[in-house]
Amino acid sequence: MKANLIPLYFKSGKNDEFLAQVQNLKKLLAEEAIIGEPLALGSPLPQEADAIIFPQVLGDAYKQIKDIEALRLPILVVTSEFGTVDMWDWEIVSYLKSKGLKVFAPYNLELTKKAIKSLALKREMKSTRFLVFQDNPGEGMQASIFKRFYWWEEECTNLIQEKFGISIIKKSFKKLAEEAKQVPDAEVEELWKRWNLPLEGVSPKALHSALKIYRVLKQEVEQDPSIKGMGINCLNESFYSDTTPCLAWNMLFEEKGIIWACEADTLSLLTQFIIHKSLGAPIMMSNIYPFLMGMAALKHEKISSFPEVDQPENHLLVVHCGYLGVLPKSFSSDWKLKPRVLEIVDENATAIDARLPEGEVTLAKLDPTLSKLLIVEGYLEGYVQYPGSDCRNGAIIRIPDGHLLMDKLYSHHDIIMIGHRGVELKSMAYALDIEVEWVK
Repeated sequence: MKANLIPLYFKSGKNDEFLAQVQNLKKLLAEEAIIGEPLALGSPLPQEADAIIFPQVLGDAYKQIKDIEALRLPILVVTSEFGTVDMWDWEIVSYLKSKGLKVFAPYNLELTKKAIKSLALKREMKSTRFLVFQDNPGEGMQASIFKRFYWWEEECTNLIQEKFGISIIKKSFKKLAEEAKQVPDAEVEELWKRWNLPLEGVSPKALHSALKIYRVLKQEVEQDPSIKGMGINCLNESFYSDTTPCLAWNMLFEEKGIIWACEADTLSLLTQFIIHKSLGAPIMMSNIYPFLMGMAALKHEKISSFPEVDQPENHLLVVHCGYLGVLPKSFSSDWKLKPRVLEIVDENATAIDARLPEGEVTLAKLDPTLSKLLIVEGYLEGYVQYPGSDCRNGAIIRIPDGHLLMDKLYSHHDIIMIGHRGVELKSMAYALDIEVEWVK
């Protein structure tokens, strides 16, 4: 979905310079925006407008401030030929901000594009649905842990719709699993020929089961194009199925761009969705285990100690379901489907053993009020293996301040993306009316 931007001109504007910049912006932003016909500042705006854009700003801005304040839409100031704010316009931008207006004055073209994508996303979310499969969440396996999670509360579901317009549809995991078992083996064998992803130690039966879940989930998406994200209560209610949806999440993302969430965690699903749609960043979700947590973290993963590193207080172990977590193959430096690790799921189940490239990464997560985004930039330093444990291949991430992170953390589930994305995330959050907490 592209953003609808309306170019405005001042009383002394709509000159050759203004018109040339409008045409320039149409070329530069062709993939992100539909730029409408120029209007005089003070004119009625089309209802479908997502934001207004000033291709040129003049001293008239000070005299027409009442007209600008009446716009009630975000304002983009993109006045240079390079798709950025021109440095001569900083004073006017500062003046507009001092009046409490939401003004974007991006200083590179990529930030301009990502701000526009975020503005378009605000409208797209109003017609977006997330589909999750669960029956009695919290009541099943490891109930003492799972009953604590906010994402299953009606308060959380309602808040997601109130804040962003996204509807969450809930269906039966038990029924889904039963439907998957009815899919013929021959159908998924034929289907697999078009994928042929790397396997290691996965039996034909286990592969068939994983593909059958994919087949029924794909059918759900094809029946309702408004579904942009999905999740299954795959651990807590694992007794309903003889497999896990890890392979299906990879395939549905690669094929249809469907964002996924492990354990039907709708807060993680929402965080991944808005970040990937706004920034296009390679992204995943996983469990984080700060070294500062000591045995409280180690016991859960059935390991005796964290690896030796400099400044252990500023390091995290990242692991989910035995490996790094569900990572699409297109984002990975190494990827294989393997037999399950966790005893909580059926012995026929599978898991993805994949790696993000080493180097710069960013962690981010929305808070329970959906009004704040926690950002942490760090470095993925390498991987660690603990044979026989629940951490067969986990990542080690160094962060700037582990103690500050412990004070700020919203959840054990966090979103990880390749690259340092703090500046981009800050721009996205501004567009979506979200505050930023940045651990530096």
